[in-house]
Amino acid sequence: MEREREFVSIRWVVAGILIGIVGGLLLNRAGGTESPVFETVALGGDLFIRLLRMVIVPLVVASLITAAAGLDTRYLGRLGGVTLVYYTATTVLAAALGLVIVNLIDPGVGAVLQGTELPKELQERQPPTFADLLRNLIPANPIDALARTDMLQIISFSLIVGIALNIMGERAQSLKQFVGEVLDLSMVIVRWVLYLLPVGVALLLMRAIGQAGFEVFAPLAKYMGAVLGGLAIHGLIVLPLLVWLLGGMPPWRFLAGITQPMITALSTSSSAATLPVTMRTVERELKVPGYISRFCIPIGATVNMDGTALYEAVAALFIAQAYGVQLDLTQQVVVLFTATLAAIGAAGIPSAGLFTMVIVLQAVNLPLEGIGLILAVDRILDMFRTMVNVEGDAGGAVILTNIVGRK
Repeated sequence: MEREREFVSIRWVVAGILIGIVGGLLLNRAGGTESPVFETVALGGDLFIRLLRMVIVPLVVASLITAAAGLDTRYLGRLGGVTLVYYTATTVLAAALGLVIVNLIDPGVGAVLQGTELPKELQERQPPTFADLLRNLIPANPIDALARTDMLQIISFSLIVGIALNIMGERAQSLKQFVGEVLDLSMVIVRWVLYLLPVGVALLLMRAIGQAGFEVFAPLAKYMGAVLGGLAIHGLIVLPLLVWLLGGMPPWRFLAGITQPMITALSTSSSAATLPVTMRTVERELKVPGYISRFCIPIGATVNMDGTALYEAVAALFIAQAYGVQLDLTQQVVVLFTATLAAIGAAGIPSAGLFTMVIVLQAVNLPLEGIGLILAVDRILDMFRTMVNVEGDAGGAVILTNIVGRK
């Protein structure tokens, strides 16, 4: 009966997608953001995302503390090491794929584009140094980190607490039980929110399509083709192949099993907002043990950004080509590694990759104004690169289960 209810919910989500696309086209023809209906649609979408984000902090904290407190420290160390190696390797692979594609089709060569004024927050943003990234790992005030939803600091704090509870053993049993109950409570709320998923998907897609329109796509069609083509190759070939070879799961079963989080990622454009759905799905559909999903999925939603890395590599070379700047092999290697680091440092929120693009452009002395060339289509591309980000998290959970083994 439970499986049947899950299937029905997917059908309703697909219906939500179709309604969102048709409604978005109609909304765009009715005036887009100037339409009186747009504000209502946008409000409904924002409320749905807020419902998802509401449960993120307690879910991540309880998941990581429970995982770290319940595993043997040697197993935990091996799991953490393999997790970081896998996430880093696939992110580098995605960025490299983006560079290959953009060198093959040269989307920016001969492009005649009109720049758009950079958002004020991008103009004032100073790219963080490597020391800043390391410093930001440890929260000076955990309560402040929780209030600001600083995921890197929340992850660090939760792992430290979990390891400390692990070392305390039986003395911390009551606290471990409390954290476990918080985790169970969070998952109950997640189930409630998922009942609204079809409505949320419809509203969010309607807003995105109604706002974007189609007139902005023509000058950037080749660029969009490069990004979407790269994401399709990575998401439909590279990641499923890795899951098959390293995780022992056939690609068709893997892709069918992650339908719900992929659709949620498409509509929310946020790995963090999709995190509760991803965790629930990999445990129920892909049969990943809870102690592995609770550990690797929250970390992946923060640092594993394959789609973002690929997008930033393509965007950087596109901007260089549009300005007539030839980047040699050494400079492209710099783009590869800065895109990887920038993707790891990107927040799991809509258009986060746009902000970390500053780091990539400055690394090879490209003008930041180049970001204005791609602003018009960023929101649409963000939806698809988030899908690949989330797919990478789910694939990592399957692979880790196979490599590290069940405890």
